[in-house]
Amino acid sequence: MFLPRPTNSLQAATRIRWYSVATTGGTVDPAQYCRDFVQKHDYESFLISHFYPKEFQGGYFALKAFSAELAMVQDAVTNSTIGAMRMQFWRDAVKSISEGRPPRHPIAMALHDTSQVANLPPYHLKRMIDARDAELQLPVHLTTDSLTAHAESTSSTTLYALLSMLSLHSETLSHAASHVGVAQTITTLLRALPFHARHGRMVIPADITSKHGVVQEEVFRNGGQAQGIDDAVFEFATLANDHLITARSMFKEEGLEGKVPQQAMAVFLAGVPASSILKRLEELNFDVFHPKLQLREWKLPWKIWKSYYTRMF
Repeated sequence: MFLPRPTNSLQAATRIRWYSVATTGGTVDPAQYCRDFVQKHDYESFLISHFYPKEFQGGYFALKAFSAELAMVQDAVTNSTIGAMRMQFWRDAVKSISEGRPPRHPIAMALHDTSQVANLPPYHLKRMIDARDAELQLPVHLTTDSLTAHAESTSSTTLYALLSMLSLHSETLSHAASHVGVAQTITTLLRALPFHARHGRMVIPADITSKHGVVQEEVFRNGGQAQGIDDAVFEFATLANDHLITARSMFKEEGLEGKVPQQAMAVFLAGVPASSILKRLEELNFDVFHPKLQLREWKLPWKIWKSYYTRMF
């Protein structure tokens, strides 16, 4: 999907990017493109889409495709300059969307369509872009606080945007979504650790790896056999679990008996895949390099369905 692009101008880079998502008979349908994009690159989110009201599914796919597109830039470009150009394209796109003239890119067009029928604050989109741009410049987090801030600006902000799209505004929902987003980011990083290690990136914050005597180069060479890596994974996974516990507690404190309001439940289904990954990690003794962790969990669709109807995640 991603074609080589010249580095001499943002316009050329953008033009090539558009051609890469065009068909021989013309441009693709924005809504269908986003749906297919999410199904291919974010299967868990695709499963969750079925529980959104039909009139908001297009907006859901647009936001999730936008989030996935930004997240993939790091591995799709050959250098940070091209990555910065991509991020600037999206900054300009968000500005154009707010002005009613989206660029001819299917995700941008789908976001514009969503903004015409639902509340889609541009600052949420800008915050996500800025966070992914910063990630290009500094892909390693030295502290858990730094990673948490990044997660709040990416995964959590996506959930904020979805709540806004559904016209759901409350401090409880936002606070809980913040914690679910952090857990979502951590579990995604843990599951993808083998991939990142092959590319010479350590995604567990340095304050955790140093505590357990983890040497990055050993992880890159030896994977799960590296000294201290299982303990570091356990601590990182525990942090994710703590955020899920905190998110759930928000609905107990509000006298809801731990149940999410039905109209918001689709948004909080994001906590189900995160919880599932943590459970599988525990069963594998926190060996993130175990091949079973990379397999799709056949029970996940049922878990999402159960979560939706019990209103608990």
